[in-house]
Amino acid sequence: MKFRSKMIDVGCLNPFTRVVNTIAKLNKTCVLRLTPDNLYFVLSGKVSNGGVSMWCELLQVNFFDEYQIEGVSPDANEICLELAPENISRALKTAQNAKSVKIKLTKKHCPCLTLAAELPSLSSVSRVVTHDIPVDVIPRRMWHDFKEPSMPDFDVSVYLPHLKLMKNIVDRMKNLSNYLVIEANLSGEMNLKIETDLVAVTTHFKDLGNPPWDIVHKRIVHLILLHEDVSLQYFIPAVA
Repeated sequence: MKFRSKMIDVGCLNPFTRVVNTIAKLNKTCVLRLTPDNLYFVLSGKVSNGGVSMWCELLQVNFFDEYQIEGVSPDANEICLELAPENISRALKTAQNAKSVKIKLTKKHCPCLTLAAELPSLSSVSRVVTHDIPVDVIPRRMWHDFKEPSMPDFDVSVYLPHLKLMKNIVDRMKNLSNYLVIEANLSGEMNLKIETDLVAVTTHFKDLGNPPWDIVHKRIVHLILLHEDVSLQYFIPAVA
């Protein structure tokens, strides 16, 4: 297996860093799936057991100027790696002003993703900061757990309000209760509600609109974020 990539257009570095920082806040470990055309960050919690799942898809050509991969075999040209996204996040912090960033799969004391950032220098000698991020290579027999999730039949689907507004509301509510009730209907209305022995708070949204397709009844909330070059799906199990 071989993988190497290079990011020369550092304008792509900030959005890539934001994606990694977001994923690092969701879980301590994730799976990085590499294919010739895409990178995927995957959380594969079992929803039936209360786990949270996530699927984040990045088109590699939108981020990397050079990108080469040789997977486990010609008929399975993929590589799946388990890693701590926080380690990538920390490495990218040192690369924010870099002239270029290289990422490749290496073999040190263990398999690693090696990130090398070429930093600006006042002299003719380049400064390169290198980070070796330990990874576990996932065998092919386990890849079925990290394929794109199927799209369930929706009971209700609504466009979300402005994400910063929604985040501020949820951040306040989580200080009052461990559970949040989400209600939505086909009239473009949505409520965020908490109820405890001491307090009941509800935030109402209306005129959100409904996407043009037909969340699984009382089982799961499926959030989909489409933003420029990033597609992110997030699955949150409901509590009956």
